[in-house]
Amino acid sequence: MAESLPPTRPRIPGSGLAKGLAVTLRTMTKKTVTAQYPDAQPELPPRTRGVIGLFEENCTVCMLCARECPDWCIYIDSHKETVPPAAPGGRERSRNVLDRFAIDFALCMYCGICIEVCPFDALFWSPEFEYAETDIHELTHERDKLRDWMWTVPAPPALDPGAEEPKEIAAARKSAEKLAAAAQAESTPESTPGAAPGTGPGSAPQARPTDPQGGES
Repeated sequence: MAESLPPTRPRIPGSGLAKGLAVTLRTMTKKTVTAQYPDAQPELPPRTRGVIGLFEENCTVCMLCARECPDWCIYIDSHKETVPPAAPGGRERSRNVLDRFAIDFALCMYCGICIEVCPFDALFWSPEFEYAETDIHELTHERDKLRDWMWTVPAPPALDPGAEEPKEIAAARKSAEKLAAAAQAESTPESTPGAAPGTGPGSAPQARPTDPQGGES
């Protein structure tokens, strides 16, 4: 035999409307969470992906960011220059000089691959996001504008107190200590070779020893 279903309670007319109104009343009594943008600016986390800044001095035109970009929205132009030898008899070297670095943010999907693959830390995330344009062509930021975004890049987070000191800082500190020690050694006056202690110019006269009879020896 088929099991009989439990009896259903009769629905009160208008119960659904009453539940909906109860939710509305509870929401009306709570504090609003709506941010009045742009009058009230949002508090963004420091790692917000807003816009990409370019630190041009670190760029070596390796083209790695442009090759790895899945949207092909990075445009780089460069030329080669010959660098004279650093020492007489040395060989001349050639280096790449950056002519153009542009990012089309109309195509960019903000994946961050270009920043991750850059081996010389030339690209950084900035939390700035207010760069909308009425013309889509204005969303292609050239290197001058990308460099201006670097001023909005937040400082890196502080290291853990128990973390090892970065190698760059340790090397710079050791170099500074060596230079300070060399400068101190140069400023210290050297004693005359073969002179006894206390006989140099400006030294105090030494006391003469006395004999047991009370007279000077």
